This record gives sequence, C-alpha cells and structure tokens, in this order.
Amino acid sequence: MTSHAASAAPLRTGLIGAGPWARLTHAPALAAHPGVVLSGVWGRRPEAADALAAAHGTDSFTGEEGIDALLAASDAVAFAVPPDIQAPLAVRAAAAGCHLLLDKPVATTVAAAREVAEAAERARVASVVFCTLRFAEGTAGWIAEQAAAGDWFTARALWMGALFAPGTSNEFAASPWRREKGGLWDVGPHALSVLIPVLGDVTEVVAARGPADTTHLLLRHTSGASSTVTLALDAPVGAVGTEVEFRGERGVSTLPEGGGDALGAFRVAVDALTDAARTGVAHPCDVRFGLRLTEVLAQAQAALGQG
Repeated sequence: MTSHAASAAPLRTGLIGAGPWARLTHAPALAAHPGVVLSGVWGRRPEAADALAAAHGTDSFTGEEGIDALLAASDAVAFAVPPDIQAPLAVRAAAAGCHLLLDKPVATTVAAAREVAEAAERARVASVVFCTLRFAEGTAGWIAEQAAAGDWFTARALWMGALFAPGTSNEFAASPWRREKGGLWDVGPHALSVLIPVLGDVTEVVAARGPADTTHLLLRHTSGASSTVTLALDAPVGAVGTEVEFRGERGVSTLPEGGGDALGAFRVAVDALTDAARTGVAHPCDVRFGLRLTEVLAQAQAALGQG
C-alpha cells in the first residue's frame, strides 16, 4: 500500500475542518495519539484554523493552496467538514497519497461517494469511516458478538435527537447540512453501521415520512432478517433516545450504554487507520462500507420522493 508513510514512523496526520466536531474530537485525539503527529489544521475560516492549530501546537492552513500544502506535509488526513465538502477533498487527498479518516456519511450522493472509493482504490491508500459505535469501547464488542451469534429474526433501531428544539444549545444545530438533510443522513449511517454487520447487507428499502424530519425505514437483509429504523434530529426534547435491539431464537439483545464517548472512539478509529495503513489489510468500516451506507440512504431518499 503506497503513501507518504514509513513503516515505523508516526503517521503525520492533517486535519481538514476547524469547527465544533474538529475542536471537540478530532484535534485533541490526534494531538494526543502516540502513533500520530498532527501535521496541521486546514479550515475555511482562517481565524478558526489558526485558533485550533495554536491550541495543539501545529500549523494552520487555509485556501486552495493551503489544502495542497497540508496534503504534502501529511501521510493521512482526517476530515471534520460537511459530507459534500469532504468527498471532493478526500479524492484530492487520496490522489496525493494520503490515507483517509472520513466522517460519516462519506457523501450524500452515490456518485460522490463512489468517486472517493475509487480514488482510494486507485491510490492504494487505507481508509476508515468514523461510525462512532463501531469504535466505541462500550458498543464495538457488542456489535461483533451479535454478528458472531447470527440467526437473528428481526431488529429495531431508533435514533432520535432534538438538535433544533427551542432552548437547546447544541453547537451542531448551526450546521446547515444537518438542517437540510435531517436525521436520515446524519444519524442514519449510525443505525446502518450497527445493523448491516449483524444482519447482512440491505436488499430492500421501504421508507416513510413521520413528523418534522422523522424518517421510518423498513429493511430486508441478506440473512433474511428484517429491521425497522426510526431517525430524527428535530424531535421534542422528551422523545430523545438511542435504542437498538436484535430479536431471535436465543432472545433479545439490546445495545449497551457507553457509545457516547466520541473522543475515545475516535482514538480507536485512528488506531484502525494506522493499522490498515501499515499492514495493507482493509478495515471492515472502510470507504467501501461508507459507499454502501450512502447507497442505502440514497435509496431511502428516493423512496421518499426526495431523490
């Protein structure tokens, strides 16, 4: 697998994005990781990039030339920007030989997600898509256990947030892409990232609208099992919650608490990328899996008449 990286040297990792997600999760995890050197921060707003870079003792970059300079100084790039900004930048990063630590969703169109996957394949760079529950200590092992157990009959997943409720003070409420795309695209990848490894790939998608941005999905999987999914960002505060359960002959298994430590989960995702970069062995949650998530969500969007 080709890249800038030497086999034993720390992975020089640049950060593209300087907003709340980058500030709260990506930058501190990368700066503190023993196998990584934070090689710089690129942001669309120079003042945000400068502040985040200064807080972690690295260089800041901005503008088109800044992207090229950051890529030249990096073996890998982590992304904390909206999905449809991420996708073309990830194509550039792969072409520059940088491994990719992508946020979910990879993109909100199949064509853009496929371009990223193809670019990574052409450049032979490693990739990981940061689906939090696949890497969080409290949930990653549980997902693997349910996949190993197999023979599930059905599953139910619910992701309901109140990001835009009056009186809430969540920084991510200011995110235009989340307001435009809603729960289907923001939390839909989380649900699918748990269901698909356990029940198999999605073979059928039925979708229906609920109140506000709520989307209901009915899925069939290659194992023969079915699943139902409820997704929302604009629910009332009292309705907020995350639930996943699998039901089968051996009973009911429920998602454990502990999937909310994004910082810890991101550190594990960095480990996964460094391992994939150095061994050449693809991670299960790589850009090809990210492409599949986009394909399923786009199919649901089309079923809602929004495609």
